[in-house]
Amino acid sequence: MATLPLSIRTSGDDIEIVNQLLLPHVIEFVPINSIEDAHDAIKTMKIRGAPAIASLAALSLSSSLSHAFSASPAPTFLASPEALQDHVQPQLDFLYTARPTAVNLGAATRRLANVLTTGVQAGKDAHTIARALIEEGRAVANEDVGRNKEMSKHGAEWLVKTTKDAGEEANALNVLTVCNTGSLATSGYGTALGLITRLFETGQLGKAYYTQTAPYHQGSRLTAFELQSLKAPFVMICDTMVGSLFQHHKIHGVVVGADRIAKNGDTANKIGTYNAAVLAAFHKIPFVVVAPISTVDLEIPDGSRIPIEQRPWIEACLVRGAVYPPEETPRQTTVMLTPPGLDASNVYNPSFDVTPAKLITAIVTEKGVAVRDERGNIDLSAIV
Repeated sequence: MATLPLSIRTSGDDIEIVNQLLLPHVIEFVPINSIEDAHDAIKTMKIRGAPAIASLAALSLSSSLSHAFSASPAPTFLASPEALQDHVQPQLDFLYTARPTAVNLGAATRRLANVLTTGVQAGKDAHTIARALIEEGRAVANEDVGRNKEMSKHGAEWLVKTTKDAGEEANALNVLTVCNTGSLATSGYGTALGLITRLFETGQLGKAYYTQTAPYHQGSRLTAFELQSLKAPFVMICDTMVGSLFQHHKIHGVVVGADRIAKNGDTANKIGTYNAAVLAAFHKIPFVVVAPISTVDLEIPDGSRIPIEQRPWIEACLVRGAVYPPEETPRQTTVMLTPPGLDASNVYNPSFDVTPAKLITAIVTEKGVAVRDERGNIDLSAIV
């Protein structure tokens, strides 16, 4: 089995991320030396994927505080619990602003803020609280891989059983996914792409289909790169080809990740997910969301309350890739697809859309599978 490059790699307090803007043609690791570096990497999408950006945010705080212990003279924020709180809380607030839709980032920053507040209220000294924050930040990242494998197993087994219950063979499942939800979007293994990986590892995958996912092309750049590295059978389609695929090929399931899941099951995910859900419902194809519990936001009653990030208009007008025909040393360039003279008034560029729960067949977390009932509702209580 091929070893995939992780989105994040660490050595002690040193953090590097693979620059996903350059993949798949160039593998470049970028050092993250500060909270500001982490915020910039998340904001500019050098790193993306809800679990991965949460891990980077948490690790960047851990690294910053760990370096503070070896600084001479000691930083003034380690002088008292109150000074530490005044220093750390604004950093957590700043990190959260990098990507507002992905709830995992907010869950990670709130988790760290809770450690901070609890320590201060308990009367602990600044050094003790800082060490607790360091450990908690590392735990956010370390927990990700294990839960990804759990949810991938739950989802794959459910899809196999559902296929068999429908009276069909389940030894070569054809599955469509959107965007990139694999090792590069997490701390390892992946969510929806993890489910596909699990099918491949157990000999139950027919073909993995994926959309290109414009305008950032996470599918054609990143999912292709991961599946090619895995040596799994795969087929790329343009975003506009989903309906044609469902008409002319047997697809056993659509599996996607999530950036935020509301209490009622409405799910925000990469733009284009809603389109695939509508078409899957028409063709009676199971539509499955695979995401960690941290993606479920029980404070939001439904999808209408999920904030949707609007990306800069220019991103929808450009495409980046390697010069073709290939050169001996890959050379990347950016080209404009649109006529000159466009501006924000001419371009609609949301990063996410919201799929209503009534179009979702099942939601999978590390705790199990919640299936839509006959009334079109999904009860998440057993899986959060």
